[in-house]
Amino acid sequence: MKVRLKKLSGDRPEAEKVAISTDFIKLDAFLKYCCAAETGGIAKIMIQDGDVRVNGETCLTRGKKLRPGDRVEAGGKLYELTAEEK
Repeated sequence: MKVRLKKLSGDRPEAEKVAISTDFIKLDAFLKYCCAAETGGIAKIMIQDGDVRVNGETCLTRGKKLRPGDRVEAGGKLYELTAEEK
């Protein structure tokens, strides 16, 4: 499934903020956490098919470590990781 993101008035589309409480989260786990994928198997297929972009580039690595500030495009949505307030 190929999806195009609609550009808003600025340079970047509006991103949904997703807070994580750890230093990093792996890409496949993040896709499940933010509900972009229902299962780990679906997350794996999305990544292998090249349907996921991290910081603007297609990512084919399930174990890619994401940190606050990273932006992920998947399932027609854009997510931005933030650090959970302590």
